[in-house]
Amino acid sequence: MRTAIIGAGNMGGSIARGLAKGSIIPASDIIVSNPSQGKLDELQAEFPALQITHDNQEAIIGAEFIILAVKPWLIKGVLRELKLKSKQIIISVAAGINFEELAHYVPEPEMTMFRIIPNTAISEMESMTLIASRNATKEQEQLMLDIFNQMGLAMLIPEEKFAACTSMASCGIAYVLKYIQAAMQAGIEMGIYPKDAMRMVAQSVKGAAELIQNNDTHPSVEIDKVCTPGGITIKGINELEHDGYTSAIINAIKASKQ
Repeated sequence: MRTAIIGAGNMGGSIARGLAKGSIIPASDIIVSNPSQGKLDELQAEFPALQITHDNQEAIIGAEFIILAVKPWLIKGVLRELKLKSKQIIISVAAGINFEELAHYVPEPEMTMFRIIPNTAISEMESMTLIASRNATKEQEQLMLDIFNQMGLAMLIPEEKFAACTSMASCGIAYVLKYIQAAMQAGIEMGIYPKDAMRMVAQSVKGAAELIQNNDTHPSVEIDKVCTPGGITIKGINELEHDGYTSAIINAIKASKQ
C-alpha cells in the first residue's frame, strides 16, 4: 500500500513517523514530499527505508493513498497540479476544507476521499484521530480505522461533526498541555524542580486517561474516589470551581469550534 504524504511539517511529519512505526504500511512504502530539505532529512534519518522527494507528482506515482498534509490555503493549488488516477484515495488533513470543496479540485468528484484530523501525539502512537469518508466502501473505512488505531484511537464520524470533535480532540490536546504547564508552575512555586514537576503531572494526566479508557467509569466517579470528606482534594476541586475552571474549559472548546 504505497502511501504518499505531501507536506513534512508538524502534522505531515508526525503522520509519517506514526505510519512508519506501525505494522500495516512499511516505511519502504511511504514517500514524503516537501519543498525544503531539512525536514525530509530528519525523517529519513529516523527511518532510512522511507523515501523523500521535492516533487509532489513524483510522490503520487503508483500511490494508493495520497495524504495531503499542507495548510488549507494550499490545498487547491496542490491538488490542481497533480495528475491523479481515479482509483487513488485522497486523505486530507486540512481543517475546514470539506468534501464538497475538495471535489472541485480533483479530476473526478466521485473519487474516494477521507478527511482525517489527528493530533500531534500521532508521532508517539497516542493520537485521537477523527475520520470522515466520502464514496468509501466499508472495507476502505475499516482499513483507515485499522491504520490510525495503531497510532492511538481512531473514530469514524459524520463530516458535519468534524468542527465540534476537532475542538475537543485536536485543539483539546493543547488545553491538556496547558493544564500540565500550569500545574508545573504551581509545583515550582512550592519548591519542586521543573523536570520533576513535569514528570509528576504528566504521569498523573496519563493515569487519569487510562482510568477512563480502560474501565466502564465516568470522570465524576473517579473524582469522588479521591475526594475524601473534609480532605485536601475536595478543597482543591472546590477552588477550581470557584475560579470558573469548568466554564473556562467549556468556553475554550466552544470557541475553538467557531
